Amino acid sequence: MTWYKKYLSVYEQPLQEAPQEIIREIKTKIEKLQSDTPLVSVVIIAYNEEKHLLANLWSLSDSECQYPMEIIGVDNDSSDKTAEIFKMTGVPYYTEYEHSCGYARRCGLNHARGKYYICIDSDTMYPKKYIETLVKTLEKPDTVAVSSLWSYIPDKQHPWLAVKIYEFLRDLHLLLQSFKRPELSVRGLVFAYRIEHGRQVGYRVEIKRGEDGSMAFALKKYGKIRFIRSRKARAVTGYGTVGANGSFFNSFKIRALKALKNAGNLFTKKEEYKDEESNLIDKPRH
Repeated sequence: MTWYKKYLSVYEQPLQEAPQEIIREIKTKIEKLQSDTPLVSVVIIAYNEEKHLLANLWSLSDSECQYPMEIIGVDNDSSDKTAEIFKMTGVPYYTEYEHSCGYARRCGLNHARGKYYICIDSDTMYPKKYIETLVKTLEKPDTVAVSSLWSYIPDKQHPWLAVKIYEFLRDLHLLLQSFKRPELSVRGLVFAYRIEHGRQVGYRVEIKRGEDGSMAFALKKYGKIRFIRSRKARAVTGYGTVGANGSFFNSFKIRALKALKNAGNLFTKKEEYKDEESNLIDKPRH
């Protein structure tokens, strides 16, 4: 049985359909994990994630970790029952009223008490040794940040074999890219770093996406970004932006063509990136 199978019983389900005994189980387990003196802050950001957050918290509640931790949440001003799920499961959370991943992650960083910050996406499930594996790598000398890999949940629209081929090729591309441009291989759902340096850098909040890559790019001056390929640190998530381009084949084609077009990036470092206008958040004029 796949490790995440039991969590799928509440994944994509509204809160009203969640069994109360599961909610009580999650709350009890999370309370036992919480430390008053955490080494690591596990920060979950969520915006209208009622149908995913419970499965996410269930997976985190099963964590086995030798390091003291805190689990906190950030509700990015959701209009559904996201905040209610945090309350029901006993997860301390903060509300960020400015909408964007950058604002939400910055809010979590401002409240984190640990030495390390682990980014958690609320539509993602994490294996029991995930946190421990990331922290072990962060404890290595000259390491400022780590990033791992993730898989997708096979379904009728995304057959198992097609998903595995896609993941293999994507992982290979991320590996090759990580030698010269590690910041481009970082993804927010599987990213962690030293809080001291993260606060010195700060999150960019004026961009729609790429806030974690920007953080990683700025962190490089403080140490190495290491990549973890152990299955102990391989998360599982839904299709998100992969499903935004129509069929799975079309999504693959778009990404493959983009990778080929930018193949030269695999062999060169870059000292500066320019923002695309389409990625900037428009602020209302007063």
